[in-house]
Amino acid sequence: MIPPNRTVLERLYGLGPRGALLGLERVRAACAEFGNPERRFSSVHVAGTNGKGSVAAMLAAAAHASGLRVGLYTSPHLCCFRERIQVNGEPVGDDLLVPALEQVLDRCPELTFFETATVAAFLIFTRERAELAVLEVGLGGRLDATNVLESPRATAITRISLDHTDRLGSDLVSIAREKAGIVKPGVPVIVGPLDPAAETEVVARAEALAAPLIFTAADPELASFVERHPPSLEGAHQRENAKIAVALARSAGLSDGAIAAGLRDVKWYGRMETLRRADGDVLLDAAHNADGARALAHAFQERRLDPARVALVFGSMADKDYASMLRALGPFAAHRIYVAPEGRRAADPAAMVEILSGTVATHAVEALGLGRKAVGRSGLVVVTGSIFLVGAARAHLLNLPRDPAIAL
Repeated sequence: MIPPNRTVLERLYGLGPRGALLGLERVRAACAEFGNPERRFSSVHVAGTNGKGSVAAMLAAAAHASGLRVGLYTSPHLCCFRERIQVNGEPVGDDLLVPALEQVLDRCPELTFFETATVAAFLIFTRERAELAVLEVGLGGRLDATNVLESPRATAITRISLDHTDRLGSDLVSIAREKAGIVKPGVPVIVGPLDPAAETEVVARAEALAAPLIFTAADPELASFVERHPPSLEGAHQRENAKIAVALARSAGLSDGAIAAGLRDVKWYGRMETLRRADGDVLLDAAHNADGARALAHAFQERRLDPARVALVFGSMADKDYASMLRALGPFAAHRIYVAPEGRRAADPAAMVEILSGTVATHAVEALGLGRKAVGRSGLVVVTGSIFLVGAARAHLLNLPRDPAIAL
């Protein structure tokens, strides 16, 4: 007999071929079908190319530290679908997830995978009486399913770079315009470090809607606060993300004490996460575009690692600029193992060898073994390039259950 959670996930994954259809009409209709659950909790909405998940996790941790009942919605998942919908820092159980998904699948069959998950998250947060829900945008912002939120307490735009250019536009201005679509009238918008052209688009949108702007990149008080209360997530880019999270948390009415506790206690797996193992350390980082790779390279510089003691296990999706990623990361790893991630169309590992010499592995487990053999017990194996590859490696290394990877 197939467990009920597997049955409902099979139905959900059956929506995968519909892809990521942008637009709010279907989700608005579905929310109306359930009495608009998205209006029954306070929310904060976070968009951006990189860093939005980390910011959302930090804010959720701060809200939980303040004593609030907190929902967190992110995507995609590393290992299990349940990771996407969390309450008080824990993935929801099947007793909550299964009925919510079943109801949305039964009553709103026209939705996509991501839209179904989003409406189910709204139902769960309502039924669990979430006092604050932190929602990460899935794709873009303006036409993303999460953008049915009408009046969040605050919104945020994290780093913006070239990614999903086939859907969001081929330049930073176009992409920033889509991200800025989450800005709401009169609602504070926290702006992270942006390219000047991207920032101009965000500012124009905010000013048109009389949304107060809070800039974090050059704010000395925010920098001082994060220096005194550094996040548990490693890397200079996470300190920038922490500044955004602090400003967001303050806009949501949280105390500095709770914010400091949240930064200290936050867990966001697969982002500069080091697994200490008897056979040697493994660093997992879900950098999956050129901007993320540069942030990871900067973290390597901070660590002053010996490239001879580092093995890079790398895989990428075909629509990513993996050549730029390899140029950023290559100098920090003398040993390189390329592997095709699961999920949508992966880049050919053989093509990566042509860019930067390395060895091709047939799957993640083999790649991990080759990396460990290359650097020995005292060396570091780094897994990056795709969140799906990081998820597969983490599940194997920690013997975790795993749902299929899906780029939705």
